[in-house]
Amino acid sequence: MELPLLSLIVFTPAAGAAVLLFLRNDDAVRWTALAVTVLDLTLCIAMLTGFDTTTHEMQFTETHPWVPALGITYSLGIDGISALFVFLTALLGWICVLASWVAVDRKVKEFLVSLLVMQALMLGVFCALDLFLFYVFWEAMLIPMYLIIGVWGGDGRVYAAFKFFLYTLAGSLMFLIGVIVLYFHGGETFDIRALMAQDLPFQVQSWLFFAFLIAFAVKVPMVPVHTWLPDAHVQAPTAGSIILAGVLLKMGAYGFLRFSLPMLPEASVHYSTLMLALSALAIVYGGLLALAQDDLKKLVAYSSISHMGLVTLGIFTLNLRGLEGGILQMFNHGITTGALFLFVGLIYERTHTRSIADYGGLMKAAPVYTTFLALFALSSMALPGTNSFVGELLVLSGAFAANLAVGGAAVLGALLGAAYLLGMYRKVALGPASVGVRFNIRDVNAREMAAILPLAVFVLWVGLYPKPFLEIIDASVKHLLAQVHGKGSAQ
Repeated sequence: MELPLLSLIVFTPAAGAAVLLFLRNDDAVRWTALAVTVLDLTLCIAMLTGFDTTTHEMQFTETHPWVPALGITYSLGIDGISALFVFLTALLGWICVLASWVAVDRKVKEFLVSLLVMQALMLGVFCALDLFLFYVFWEAMLIPMYLIIGVWGGDGRVYAAFKFFLYTLAGSLMFLIGVIVLYFHGGETFDIRALMAQDLPFQVQSWLFFAFLIAFAVKVPMVPVHTWLPDAHVQAPTAGSIILAGVLLKMGAYGFLRFSLPMLPEASVHYSTLMLALSALAIVYGGLLALAQDDLKKLVAYSSISHMGLVTLGIFTLNLRGLEGGILQMFNHGITTGALFLFVGLIYERTHTRSIADYGGLMKAAPVYTTFLALFALSSMALPGTNSFVGELLVLSGAFAANLAVGGAAVLGALLGAAYLLGMYRKVALGPASVGVRFNIRDVNAREMAAILPLAVFVLWVGLYPKPFLEIIDASVKHLLAQVHGKGSAQ
């Protein structure tokens, strides 16, 4: 009997959460959670090792009847697109445990149970091949994230948690309506692969496109439904911000890739100009907002809006370079922005302030910290040799091929990124010394380095040798473009 690898990957964190419920000592809870997340990452590495990069077909598939009367199945499988994000989710999982080791000092068990359940649900989203199963995972994710913000967040955590929940719930309800319409117009099946093969009328595609757009735009988030994100990030604990920026924001972009493009190809092409315009707006608007921030966490949060605009821009160029760049940039954003939120959390633990004006001369007080902060800031601004450069170059190439105006907007966004990131680093690390007077700063310790180093490795690995990552997604992207354009091969 073949090992159900995807089920093991999805439910290992959930099983670990169940084990934590029986533990009483906080240290035992932390070490068990770390062991579970490392085991899950090991399973994901085994999955990638056995992954066939030459085919677009779903791999490691599992299908079992669930609700036969409605044609609902427990069906899992991954292609090159989802494989990359399954790995990213597992990678950030154990880093989140390390990041919360000291930062979360009350209700430790409950926090780590929420974190592990969250990880299981996110993995389920990327692996689900049944639309109903996908929706269950998609909707259930709101609960642990709501708790992480609302229970372990800052002073304004209740407001931020409610705002997050209401925005994302509204998007989810639109998605549910779209799922029901798709079920009845798509042959009364929830099988995602079968729905991709349906040829829906353009009017139905258009209606579904905008229903899905609302649902996915909230998750990305796209302007103007972005206002929940800064509040959620500022109030969330460090691990919550890492998982929110690193994985949760990818759910919206993944929805476009898994549903809008392959199932609604005519509508996707027809409304691509609108999507490019909204993406360009997010890139520039997010960059301008980040430029105006004095709060370190808000700066990174608004930069996420700009960078995720670059992702949706790449997706809706509907050409090979743009689409591959957008997907790679989703992965890069998870690594780089997750790292930046980790660094904000590390310095906040030491100073209990996020005001950029309060930090000065940090290079002298914490040279290792500021060296790695420089690496991730340079990655976020897409310096050659870092991961984001490869993704951004592909997106820009695809954007200029699709529309000169939005390509120009993307370049402006990149310039804004350099402005706010270099300005932040100059004030924090190189400015007049003040941290030695106000705070007793220590440099990073071994536990913190264990969380930092893997992220730094991927910044340089993807930046200097992106071939393995592009090979994983290449066959699936070409097939996706063939579905969109209705041709046998991607252009």
